[in-house]
Amino acid sequence: MSLSYEFSIGSVRAREKHLLSMPDYEQMLSMKSERDVITYLKDKGYPEGDNTEEVLSLRQQQMWTYIRSVAPDMVIFEPFYYQNDIHNFKTILKGTMFKKPYDTLLLSPATIDTKILLSCIENRKFEALPEWLREPAAKAYELLAHTKDARLSDGALDRALMERLLSEGRYSGSLFLNRYFSTMVFYADIKIALRASNSKTTMEYLNTALCECEGFDKQKTIKMIMAGSERLVKYLEGIRAYDCKKAMQLYSERAGLFEKFVDNRLLRIAREMCRLSNEGPEPLFGYYIGCEYERRAVSIIASGVKTAAPVEQIRERLRETYG
Repeated sequence: MSLSYEFSIGSVRAREKHLLSMPDYEQMLSMKSERDVITYLKDKGYPEGDNTEEVLSLRQQQMWTYIRSVAPDMVIFEPFYYQNDIHNFKTILKGTMFKKPYDTLLLSPATIDTKILLSCIENRKFEALPEWLREPAAKAYELLAHTKDARLSDGALDRALMERLLSEGRYSGSLFLNRYFSTMVFYADIKIALRASNSKTTMEYLNTALCECEGFDKQKTIKMIMAGSERLVKYLEGIRAYDCKKAMQLYSERAGLFEKFVDNRLLRIAREMCRLSNEGPEPLFGYYIGCEYERRAVSIIASGVKTAAPVEQIRERLRETYG
């Protein structure tokens, strides 16, 4: 029997009720050891494991197994895999060129088999890659081979990812994906700009890494970066799109607050457009995003508990929940 979105939405709505909440996070924050956290998670339906990393890895496998069992079409999730594809290409490229081990650093799921990535890099032929990645992959290879500048090489790939996500959002027919990826790319550009303004940078890197997108003037931003961090921040505070002024006010207070604002903004888009949706793939997208935010939160808490970090310090790093 073929699956329908009507079936998947009903299933996801029941599953969402079991996502962890802020009270769950508070309970874990009070725990004295990583083992206590693992035991708590087991009581909440998580798999058993010797450490948090293993538990979260198994939990992620469970999530994908579940989504595959209810999604009428898994192709809709490919845009969420592209970041892993780019990460894997970067990792294999650097590992191959600098003769360093990389197997344990590869991520899944991905749309491109890592054996194909390795073959392309070893043979310097990129036709086997998806069309959107062929030229950027070749450029990244040449940049790393000739300049040994990993940041410049990464910039070519990061821009390719951003352009692909914008395209996916624009042509997907999903208002959610369009808004979600547009917001993600806008703030990815802002993060690149802020990092560049606080370090030695070049026009070549900025032109390579930054991506044109709605609300973001690439050439004007580059001018502000080259003028210094204070000029850049003042300029960014004047951008109305995506509540950028608020984001920059938080950045001026503390960079971590800026990062948290961006993550929470993306989660709220998912909550507003997926949690309340009663048709199409959006509820599945929202559940996936909710699970990813939960995974990060559990990792932050477990790490903090393990190192006996101050509770307030851990709490400040937590993002909102999907529920």
